[in-house]
Amino acid sequence: MLNQTSVTEFLLLPVTDIQVLQPVLFVVFLAIYIVNVAANGAILVVISDSRLHFPMYFFLGNLSCLDICYSTVTLPKMLENFLSTNKAISFSGCISQLHFLHFLGSTEAMLLVVMAFDRFVAICKPLRYTLIMNHHDCTQTAVTIWIAGFFHALLHSVMTSRLNFCGPKHIHHFFCDVKPLLELACGNTDLNEWLLHSVTGTIAMGSFSLTLLSYFYIIIYLFFKTHSCSMLHKALSTCASHFMVVVLFYAPVVFTYIRPASGSSMDQERIIAIMYSVITPVLNPLIYTLRNKEIEGALMRVIRRRL
Repeated sequence: MLNQTSVTEFLLLPVTDIQVLQPVLFVVFLAIYIVNVAANGAILVVISDSRLHFPMYFFLGNLSCLDICYSTVTLPKMLENFLSTNKAISFSGCISQLHFLHFLGSTEAMLLVVMAFDRFVAICKPLRYTLIMNHHDCTQTAVTIWIAGFFHALLHSVMTSRLNFCGPKHIHHFFCDVKPLLELACGNTDLNEWLLHSVTGTIAMGSFSLTLLSYFYIIIYLFFKTHSCSMLHKALSTCASHFMVVVLFYAPVVFTYIRPASGSSMDQERIIAIMYSVITPVLNPLIYTLRNKEIEGALMRVIRRRL
């Protein structure tokens, strides 16, 4: 899998070039990482409550697991680089980071589609909900999207590792991703770029389109077939948290992978990268917790049992 070139390591960019800010950012990012692990871990604990054994919370648990893993792929190395003058990452470490970024990212994109479909069935076909969203099918669906995400990422990691890298070795990013690595490759990268735009683009835009389609049908159903204001408010409130997560996830994806390469500055790219690798994973559990009475109740029951 490894290439046959002279490059054995890459050098990552710092998050900021201002040296005096490095220790401050270390503390800030460490705090964010701890909150991320604690908040998503809390959701994984509370969904074990027997009152939350529903498909929506099963998929929410998958999302929390993805968010913990996603931040763990990038943040520990970023924290290390805040305190180190040597910002090197080995070739194999770089390819591994790239692999898990795309594995977890594509899995989350597909998971958001399933979560939107779950809300569609719950609101538009409530009488058939338990039949359609049964435990066996939900588990099978979750396993399928994790496997699909893994093989999608494997495609990128294998194809990127086979490129020739003969220098320079400074990656214009603070973690390894396909696009910055393609800029350093010596040989032809047409196939890699085609895979990035066609395969990854199809997964991203296909998932986004299906998610929007689910919400379109939900809105049409609610406004034309629901005559109770309280039911309408409850249904929209249930979907609002999920839709906020969708927006937080896809806005950086569109900016990073679909916009023209020359359409942004280095500072803009850094901000967007921090948004989807650091901020979004910690906001997801907060959004779901603050807007979900069932999770709040389960969390309080867990706290009371621990006291």
